Amino acid sequence: MKNFTSTGDIVEVTAPANVSSGDIVAVGGLIGIATGDALSSARVNIKTTGVFELAKTSAQAWATVGLAIYRDNSTGLATSVAAGNKLIGVNLAVAANPSASGTVLLSQPFSLSSAAQVTAEIGA
Repeated sequence: MKNFTSTGDIVEVTAPANVSSGDIVAVGGLIGIATGDALSSARVNIKTTGVFELAKTSAQAWATVGLAIYRDNSTGLATSVAAGNKLIGVNLAVAANPSASGTVLLSQPFSLSSAAQVTAEIGA
């Protein structure tokens, strides 16, 4: 196939802010996890697929596998709160309140646009 350029699981983007390796990075409709550190406006590789242990809002209990998970636009942490935040994927393991991290399967926002669609897609 002569028009294939990449698998797309790691892509280079312009960092929207200073990022550290493992941070959630949102660029337009694209979500990924930084593979290294980068200053704002520098180029950084992000991993767009996979399962990640992500820093989360500690005071939340993620009690359901398949729960829609978002990137908190004010803190950069993973959260179960949809309002004003960007969908990044679904929860894969129960996380207590309090806990510093949770296990998230990334899903690009263009393929999972709402919590209802997440539930429909995973059959929960």
